[in-house]
Amino acid sequence: MINFNGTITQEDNILTHNRAFLYGDGVFETVKITDNKVLFLEDHYFRLMSSMRIVRMEIPMFFTMEFFEEQILSLANEQGIAKGARARITVFRNNGGLYLPTTNNVSYLIQATRLDSPQYETFSNAYEVDLYKDFYVTKQLLSSIKSTNKIINITASIYASENALDNCLLLNDSKNVIEALQGNLFMVSGNRIVTPPVSEGCLNGVMRKQIIALLKKESHLEFAEEMISPFDLQKADELFVTNVIMGIRPITKYRKKEFVTTTARYLVQKLNESLA
Repeated sequence: MINFNGTITQEDNILTHNRAFLYGDGVFETVKITDNKVLFLEDHYFRLMSSMRIVRMEIPMFFTMEFFEEQILSLANEQGIAKGARARITVFRNNGGLYLPTTNNVSYLIQATRLDSPQYETFSNAYEVDLYKDFYVTKQLLSSIKSTNKIINITASIYASENALDNCLLLNDSKNVIEALQGNLFMVSGNRIVTPPVSEGCLNGVMRKQIIALLKKESHLEFAEEMISPFDLQKADELFVTNVIMGIRPITKYRKKEFVTTTARYLVQKLNESLA
């Protein structure tokens, strides 16, 4: 038996045995569904498989890309939201053990919710950010994957809410800026665009990969993966955040510095063209 919120009741395996709940022993992917299609399916699938290998999970033979596509879309269609939805696939190690698991076999869970705007849109409203300096992200391989241990993102989200911010920028243990709470960071100075390399501790984002590919096709833009210091932010012309669900979100204000959104708006157009 367990005591749950002051009530003594029978054990609930979800609470008392699930390793994702007890130890954060899980990895996940969040995908976007548009017109009954999982966008960037291959990139999501291979990142999920890579994450599972990194944390020593056993990958079942039936965990194919086609299997996950079928499972995701069948859930979205069952809910009647396959026109536009976000879906999350969580893979967690099966019950047993303390820090040392008794098995590396896994289970998975898929959830899906409707999206009001299945297409990528151009954001025009104000979006203010600041640095989050209470805790730092370490420069290591585990920081580049989507695990179920996101306590820094949670505490930083609370900080942003308490300070009337739309987002926060995270720092690594070298005090360099690496990403926003929900996506990768890009900085524009003139015709030059930079984003931190994954080795700095940022997420190896799927949308990050798509934007880099777009930038490399634009002859009038120069792209590089470089470290970004807090001082660099004050000198930038433009900042924007990317993830698969929202696409490209321009930042309009960081402290007293206000930014234009020209490049972000241009890249949204190019992104939608590439998906047409």
